[in-house]
Amino acid sequence: MLRIILSLFVGAVIVALNFTDNWAEARMTTNATYKSFSNAVVHAEIGLHVGLYGINVTLKGNPVVQFNETIDYNEMFTWRDDIEEEYEEALQKGLPNPILYIAEKFTLRSPCGLIFLYRQSGRYASATLWTAFCCWMLANILFSMPVILYAGYMMLATATFIFTSMAAFSAITLAPQCVFSIGTASFETQYSLSFWLALATGLLCAVIGLLVVILSFMLPEKMKEAFSDCVDSCEDEDISNGETYLNPAFIDEITVLPHSSTRVTEVSGHI
Repeated sequence: MLRIILSLFVGAVIVALNFTDNWAEARMTTNATYKSFSNAVVHAEIGLHVGLYGINVTLKGNPVVQFNETIDYNEMFTWRDDIEEEYEEALQKGLPNPILYIAEKFTLRSPCGLIFLYRQSGRYASATLWTAFCCWMLANILFSMPVILYAGYMMLATATFIFTSMAAFSAITLAPQCVFSIGTASFETQYSLSFWLALATGLLCAVIGLLVVILSFMLPEKMKEAFSDCVDSCEDEDISNGETYLNPAFIDEITVLPHSSTRVTEVSGHI
């Protein structure tokens, strides 16, 4: 049960990390202009959440209802296709200025150039995560076969590709960070939940892989018993050694059979 739970946890986390939008995030509470061509200033909490395929920008008023409007926005901008078109659609919708300001930083026309760095790092991180998922599947197949040592190697490979995805995403910190200034406050992105969850999952896979490899060299027979890989072979060894169980009823029949066979022989002789 422990093996199944850990295996399902690792697989679910690897898949989920590809689609979460909180690898990096930033939050701030500030006073900012609400709409273009308006002097209205709102007090709101602004959040930026970065994923492997795009960004998610949130704007929530404090209080939520201001100027007879409900200020609670959650907008997604992806660079999987074309973020320029999504930004133009946001302009046509007339979204609040803080959302448009952050989204503009990730367009091709922005001098920050965030789109090039975040898009490439997200693609490499996603590709290595899917590779880690393939290694995880191979490890589960090998665990069900009498090749436990190679299953440990595949768990180490899974951990390696997870760490590689983290390194690919961390490449965004190598470039100069673009400061987001809205109203009276500013913020910079920092690693968030998905990044630390990937680190924890990679460490878990590394520990499992190392334990399996070390114990496979030190205690090979015990490892086979632990993973139920010698059930058939152990039964065959017991049978070959004569350690078998014989039903007493069969013993009685064996003792009776010679008498019955003698009577059959006598009858056949008379005939």
